[in-house]
Amino acid sequence: MKIVIFEDERLNAERLAELVQHYDKSIEIAAILESVRQGVEWFRNHPAPDLILMDIRLTDGLSFELFEQVNIESPVIFTTAYDEYAIKAFKFNSVDYLVKPIDFIELKAAIDKYKKHKSPLSAEFLYTVLKQFDNKYKDRFLVKIGDQLKHVQASEIAYFLFEDGMVMAVTKGKSSLPMDYSLDQLEPLLDPKIFFRLNRKVIANISSIAKIHAYFNGRLKIELNPAVNEDIIVSRDKTGKFKIWMGG
Repeated sequence: MKIVIFEDERLNAERLAELVQHYDKSIEIAAILESVRQGVEWFRNHPAPDLILMDIRLTDGLSFELFEQVNIESPVIFTTAYDEYAIKAFKFNSVDYLVKPIDFIELKAAIDKYKKHKSPLSAEFLYTVLKQFDNKYKDRFLVKIGDQLKHVQASEIAYFLFEDGMVMAVTKGKSSLPMDYSLDQLEPLLDPKIFFRLNRKVIANISSIAKIHAYFNGRLKIELNPAVNEDIIVSRDKTGKFKIWMGG
C-alpha cells in the first residue's frame, strides 16, 4: 500500500508519517509534499498512490487547486482543522476528515474504513462534494493592528492588494490592514458574486469598481475607489469573465 502525504509543516508531516508506520510498517510513504506545485509535478510523473493524506492549506494555496490541474482518482483522507459542518459532511464517506492534532485511533479508523470499503469515489468527486458543503464564504477577517487584534467585515473591504511583499485589505474607509493570507488563499474564501481577481495583485469588491476603460490589446483598465497609485489592468483572457461578473 502506497500513501502520499500533503503537509507543509515539517513536524506535522513527520508525526503523521510516524503514525502511518505505527499503523502498518509495510505501508510505503511514496512522497511528502508541501505545496500544490509539488503535487502537480509529482502526480504528472508518478503512478497514483492507493491513498492520500491531505492537509487543505499548503504553502502556495489550497490543496483543492490540485484537483483542477491534474487528474487524481486516489481516495483522500483530509487532515486539517476546518469548519465543523464540513467535517460532519465527510463522516458518511469512505474517506474521512481528521482534525489536527491527528489522533492515532482516528487515523487507524479512517484507514480501516478505506481498506474495508475501497471507495470508488474519485478525489475530483470529493472535491466537488466539499465545495458544495463549503459554500459559506468568509464574512469577516481577523487582522492585527499594532499589538491589537480586530475583525473587519468582508463587505467593508474595497479590495485586497499585494504590494511590498504582503497582502493588504483596503477598506472603503481607506484603511490599509495587513492580512495573513496570500491572494491565492483568499480567492476561494471570498464570495465570487462580490469579489473578483482582477490580476495577480488585486482582488476587488464589485462596489469598489469606479470606472472601466477600454485598453489596448483587448484589455481593460480599472479605476478603484479608494484609488490605487498604479494602473490596474485586466488581461484580455479575463475580460469576458469580468464583464459577466459585472453584469451579474
